[in-house]
Amino acid sequence: MNVPKNILIVSLMALFVMNCKNDAKQPEVKTVETATEASATTDPNATYAKAEFKIDGMTCAVGCAATIEKKMAKMDGVKWAKVDFDKKLAMVEYDIAKVSPTNLVETVAKVGDAYKVSDMKTVETFSEQ
Repeated sequence: MNVPKNILIVSLMALFVMNCKNDAKQPEVKTVETATEASATTDPNATYAKAEFKIDGMTCAVGCAATIEKKMAKMDGVKWAKVDFDKKLAMVEYDIAKVSPTNLVETVAKVGDAYKVSDMKTVETFSEQ
């Protein structure tokens, strides 16, 4: 009686783990744009900086890129955030008095251990928007 129950549990776990993986035979190409507009609490006198960085470890646009984007956009001091799954590129505009590049890296790491930030740089304008 326990064998069918165990098989069902293992099957459900495998389905859950593989749910976010792209199918190699039919690659899915998506760019998720969730532009966050400046909120009413955005300080017009604040000094904003723009950062671009790569995020490795993302396997899907909806479960990975969109989640990271939403987490960064909700940070106090972040004016705008976008994660492009296809290019593995994150672009964030933030108040330098409230957010640092280290804070951005920590936020990405808190979303999941699989995500690794690299090539962090401060830019005047975003390279690809």
